[in-house]
Amino acid sequence: MEHLHGLLRIHVHRGVNLAKRDVRSSDPYVIVRMGKQKLKTRVVNKNVNPEWNEDLTLSVDDTNLPVKIFVYDRDTFSLDDKMGDAEFQICPFVEALKMKLDGLPSGTIITRVQPNRENCLAEESCIIWTEGKVVQNLVLRLRNVESGEVELQLQWIDIPGSRGL
Repeated sequence: MEHLHGLLRIHVHRGVNLAKRDVRSSDPYVIVRMGKQKLKTRVVNKNVNPEWNEDLTLSVDDTNLPVKIFVYDRDTFSLDDKMGDAEFQICPFVEALKMKLDGLPSGTIITRVQPNRENCLAEESCIIWTEGKVVQNLVLRLRNVESGEVELQLQWIDIPGSRGL
């Protein structure tokens, strides 16, 4: 715990136009990894546009590690099928957290992160000051698959006694 910066809450909102891995649909779930941590959403049955609306929380001790997203189709009698993956860096989000933002109006855009070859963003991602918190909305285009995106929101949780940012 002595190296812990804080907690990263990832709200896994939904999947859009995910690949079909069963006869007519898929039974998707998401795995989020950062370093040695691994968290998983519930399975949404028979849906290529699932809404998970789940919060997964990672402890962050190295802000340079990427967050990796894996989407799978749950199968009962065989190994689960891969439905794509994506990754992103939290560095721009962490930099925004370090700014003194108290007093800014809610809804203020702090910075914009553009899609490029180094990230999996499907569109521009805004880091916003809202209701006294820094949040980032991301739409990630899945790699290694014919189609699909995953929508997430990042939020930071400070921990008393941690070394902070």
